[in-house]
Amino acid sequence: QVQLVESGGGLVQAGGSLRLSCVSSGTILFSISSIYWYRQAPGNQRDLVAARATGGSAIYADAVKGRFFISRDNAKNTVYLQMNSLKPEDTAVYYCKISIYGRDYWGNGTLVTVSS
Repeated sequence: QVQLVESGGGLVQAGGSLRLSCVSSGTILFSISSIYWYRQAPGNQRDLVAARATGGSAIYADAVKGRFFISRDNAKNTVYLQMNSLKPEDTAVYYCKISIYGRDYWGNGTLVTVSS
């Protein structure tokens, strides 16, 4: 059974940085997965923040372009989201997702709170 566990969220002041991690277990196919980060603010839908298909370029939501960066370490079965120049509107629960042969697997999320 594939499991994803996010970490790295917390409270940070505006202008600060955080790095989120998402560790995958239960699959030997992590290295061929497409990777994603989503976020969901209170009362809002879950929106795509960043994505990268295997061997492809990363794509980012307009709101985070130039500030957030998605990466992976296949040796550690881990996906990262580096978040810089954080703004109060980045406050949300952040979820990672991996897709393997069209099947999606989600983590339970990590809360990021940015104070002004």
